[in-house]
Amino acid sequence: MNAETIRLKEAREGEQAWKKWGPYLSERQWGTVREDYSEEGDAWNFFPHDHARSRAYRWGEDGIAGLSDEKQHLCFAIALWNGRDTILKERLFGLTNSEGNHGEDVKEYYFYLDSTPTHSYMKYLYKYPQAAYPYADLVETNRKRSRDEMEYELLDTGVFDEDRYFDVFVEYAKAGPEDILVRITAVNRGPERAELHLLPTLWFRNDWSAWIAESNRSPGKPNLKEIKAAAGTSAVVATHPLLGEFILSCEGEAPLLFTENETNHERLFTGQGNESPYVKDGVSDCVIHGNQNAVNPEKQGTKVAAHYRLMVEPGQSAIVRLRLAARESGKSPTVKGVPAAFGPAFDAILAARLQEADDFYSSVTPPSVAPDAAGVMRQAIAGMLWSKQFYFFDGDNWLDEHHSNPLHAGYRNARNSDWFHMLNEDIISMPDKWEYPWYAAWDLAFHTLPLAIVDPDFAKEQLKLMLRGVYLHPNGQMPAYEWNFSDVNPPVHAFATLFLHRTEQALQGEVDLDFLKSAFNKLMLNFTWWVNRKDRFGKNVFEGGFLGLDNIGVFDRSAPLPTGGHLEQADGTAWMALFSQNMLELAVEIAAHDPTYEDMVLKFLEHFYYIAAAMNRSDQDGMWDEEDGFYYDLLRLPDGSATRLKVRSMVGLLPLCATTVTEAWQRERIPLAMAHLQKRLRRMPELLASIHPTGPGHFGVAERGIIALVNPERLRRILLMMLDENEFLGPYGIRSLSKFHKEHPFILHVQGQEYRVDYLPAESNTGMFGGNSNWRGPVWMPVNLMIIRALLNFYLYYGDNFKIECPTGSGNRMNLFEVSKEIADRLIRIFLRDERGRRPVYGGAEKFQADPFWRDHILFYEYFHGDNGAGLGASHQTGWTGLVAKLIQLFGLFDPQKALEAGKGAAFLRRKPEGEKEK
Repeated sequence: MNAETIRLKEAREGEQAWKKWGPYLSERQWGTVREDYSEEGDAWNFFPHDHARSRAYRWGEDGIAGLSDEKQHLCFAIALWNGRDTILKERLFGLTNSEGNHGEDVKEYYFYLDSTPTHSYMKYLYKYPQAAYPYADLVETNRKRSRDEMEYELLDTGVFDEDRYFDVFVEYAKAGPEDILVRITAVNRGPERAELHLLPTLWFRNDWSAWIAESNRSPGKPNLKEIKAAAGTSAVVATHPLLGEFILSCEGEAPLLFTENETNHERLFTGQGNESPYVKDGVSDCVIHGNQNAVNPEKQGTKVAAHYRLMVEPGQSAIVRLRLAARESGKSPTVKGVPAAFGPAFDAILAARLQEADDFYSSVTPPSVAPDAAGVMRQAIAGMLWSKQFYFFDGDNWLDEHHSNPLHAGYRNARNSDWFHMLNEDIISMPDKWEYPWYAAWDLAFHTLPLAIVDPDFAKEQLKLMLRGVYLHPNGQMPAYEWNFSDVNPPVHAFATLFLHRTEQALQGEVDLDFLKSAFNKLMLNFTWWVNRKDRFGKNVFEGGFLGLDNIGVFDRSAPLPTGGHLEQADGTAWMALFSQNMLELAVEIAAHDPTYEDMVLKFLEHFYYIAAAMNRSDQDGMWDEEDGFYYDLLRLPDGSATRLKVRSMVGLLPLCATTVTEAWQRERIPLAMAHLQKRLRRMPELLASIHPTGPGHFGVAERGIIALVNPERLRRILLMMLDENEFLGPYGIRSLSKFHKEHPFILHVQGQEYRVDYLPAESNTGMFGGNSNWRGPVWMPVNLMIIRALLNFYLYYGDNFKIECPTGSGNRMNLFEVSKEIADRLIRIFLRDERGRRPVYGGAEKFQADPFWRDHILFYEYFHGDNGAGLGASHQTGWTGLVAKLIQLFGLFDPQKALEAGKGAAFLRRKPEGEKEK
């Protein structure tokens, strides 16, 4: 057992709080809904970037390469000044949704290079220009560009010309759970000597102001104060009523600049004064404008920065070391061992933690994975671990402040008024800590798959969160995201719960029955919410609105239709079919230990059959189009008539994903349910008419059964289209919209207005959903993974008895494992160097392709160009794009022949229980 695995075990068993400190700061707290107190709900403009340096946040903190405790009481991050910027670089800059020609977008270059799951070792890189940062140029030039033009990026401004920038590496290593070593290395990549002001900053989240105290959350005001330290060291003691005392030791006698984490009212609000001369932007005012009165001469406050002035020769480095550690009770006001804190032992600990990180990743990376792919896998997981964030939202309090709490008389309806029960105060895996610094339910479910590679405990906690009573709505709905908690995300939580159960079972050889029961019972509430709220007429066909796919449809599916009527959605209905399958599998697992759950198996089997019968009709009321061999959304008009919206999109591929394989041992567990099912099907044989044949006489390899929406004929027809390179199969995965629509756009005329869908392989040309994402052509990782999972399931059933051309028309016939691997290889290839040494993810960005200081630092974008694989959308969405790590691991381990053996199942999906024991 390696050192990091031991730390994980100690954290799981409560022996050591190895996860108490981590990268839990947001990278953008400004412009979020939580900080929005405007009358109109205009979050971006109410709290812009220009206010962030001067205005205290209410619900969280942000920073560059930041670190905090798990409740974000005490925060640490770096600030920088190149002598030319007009403001201190304390946080990442980017465009708001209205400023960017393709929506909001961070305009910085930073990389999550490494992290262990306990954050015993972490490494981050920020590239800081030596020229003045072009804030105004980025805003003005992007505003002038249309949606048909490329975004104007920081590299385009010329500030990185001649490599005139600093590479600023930030490394953290834990000597103990509350003893954190920090090494900051600034490398001058430019041709001339250059000065860098480096300001490692420590501060308290403001939880003492009046608005906090009135809600009885404030434990009292904390304090930072300079203390006497060993020669050659500056030190600060941080005292917090809940956290206790910590010492920040700074190598070298760097000046310590103290101020308060309080709003500068004088700067921001006309006619208002400050209670104290020391405010949030005091350090910036002191360093940039030389205003010594902006910092406290008494050397105390709630925010402090150590001011290092580094003169760095071209190609050379400057290193700064710091140490943040809990103060031992009853000891002197310096950290134990401070005289030697920055001696050889400091670097030895860092080296040891890095080696332990190497050992840990070697243990989870299959030996067959090539070094380049192994590096991609490690950086993907590092990005996911760096994207943890402390998320704080008290719905009751926030709505009170907006006069929108329905518990109080005279309230006005406002954003999220229905969610007054909420109290979120946890570490949560974020999609992207700048563009999406708030959780999204279906994103989070996908996050748990790669996270489980390195930390199944954290993955399980993430799944539990959304089902807790302070998250899950009393009516059973899961919160979508803070812009609108009542929006609807695809119901993939049961899928993720089942996946995580299989992973844990394979790793530990035991069943956490309490977890399964708790999750199942709460997922029942969510399933019931879907049935009651999204099946408009009780016909077992479902709506749901945009369902995470933003602009994929011809209309905004979350808004009233211009035609009137409503949509019966192929994706919503397919997701519910999969939800039913996942729930019946969970019920089978639980029934092995508690037979009372056997009834639930039958319940969800019946739900699946009813959904399948409604969806698979090929007449005018069904979503299956016999002529095209594809599924489409059904537009139900006010007069009751219906028409299929023949857009060849991911919506029509998702029915493939409602596929589950049953092993003989699973069926043996539930004899009563199987007997009742056979009786039901003898009475209602029409339920079997359109789905894949199942049951006795139709078992596949190793006596496997299959529960699938599509029958063999429909499977072939869908695959012929999906695997056609002129349709869905792109060089880098399955496109979200068929390339067919490049030459044949879908056009619909309604009341003199034209609505159309064109194949758009890159960015969207429409402002639907803000225009900051596109499902009309690009490749998206999560839905590709669901398709791969479905193909593996079909392979377990068919083995080599089902083959198909891949690509369509090539004459190359493959079994479905080979097809799934082909798709996975195309997805993974997005990030790997090709025969020319170029990574498709970086497209035509030559700096990223050729420069040795850029080309191996990987960004995991939100989605990818449907034809060339270039990264698009949010640039740090290792959230679900981190799924590439799971694909690398899966296909590095998967042995198709062993998977076909009786009772084995896919390593990806199931493991035959042998000597299960309850936990």
